[in-house]
Amino acid sequence: MGTILLALGLVLIVEGLVYVLAPSLVERMLEALRQIPEPARRQVGLLAVVSGLILLWVAHQFGV
Repeated sequence: MGTILLALGLVLIVEGLVYVLAPSLVERMLEALRQIPEPARRQVGLLAVVSGLILLWVAHQFGV
């Protein structure tokens, strides 16, 4: 449970830093995302999920 909270905290820190340091960049990225077709956004999301699962598996194999 502690590892999950640690991971969630790190995600929130990274996400928060993006909004603090470059809010205009976030707006431009959101506008660019609106122009990408929905199926492509779904594929990118699936790729992110699979990549995250692979990273978790690799970390588990190293005993983290």
